[in-house]
Amino acid sequence: MSEPRINDRIRVPEVRLVGPNGEQVGIVRVEDALRLAAEADLDLVEVAPMAKPPVAKLMDFGKFKYEAAMKAREARKNQVNTVIKEIKLRPKIDPHDYGTKKGHVERFLKGGDKVKVTIMFRGREQSRPELGFRLLQRLAEDVIELGTVESAPKQDGRNMIMVLAPTKKKSEAMAEQRRARKTPAAEQPAAAADAPAAEAPVADAPAAEQAPAE
Repeated sequence: MSEPRINDRIRVPEVRLVGPNGEQVGIVRVEDALRLAAEADLDLVEVAPMAKPPVAKLMDFGKFKYEAAMKAREARKNQVNTVIKEIKLRPKIDPHDYGTKKGHVERFLKGGDKVKVTIMFRGREQSRPELGFRLLQRLAEDVIELGTVESAPKQDGRNMIMVLAPTKKKSEAMAEQRRARKTPAAEQPAAAADAPAAEAPVADAPAAEQAPAE
């Protein structure tokens, strides 16, 4: 979008003027609006050019542009693309491998990513789809605190697919990870500073007790 017209660039005979605090001044000649802007050391900014007459507001345009840029920057910072990770399992997976795969799923969900879980059937396993269904149900129950089933298990050729969605948004998960990384560093100096103070009375006690014996 192009920037709004300001001050002398406003080429209309009159405007509906809005004060710096949002108060309605009324319809005034543009010359009078410019005079009011100069007296208040503000800019006259056309905020609704298509209105009849156009609406203009008294404001600090430089400050307005800065705040708008900061809001846009913050919005981009918080806008995180959702990533879909994929984990593949076999219907007759052994307990150790299942634990490893489940750990990956938990890590992805904690990071705010969706997880596509694929059960791969081979040979005669294709005649036992219930094995894959039960395995996916088990996995969903094991990670229920971190994610929910977004797409229920369904057959897709030789595979069975389920999609898990994280309970926390990606931005929230990343914010928690940043806080977790900062917390230990902040707490460590405090703990180190407290240690000598706690030990000092213990070191002084024997000296005080030995004085009468001498």
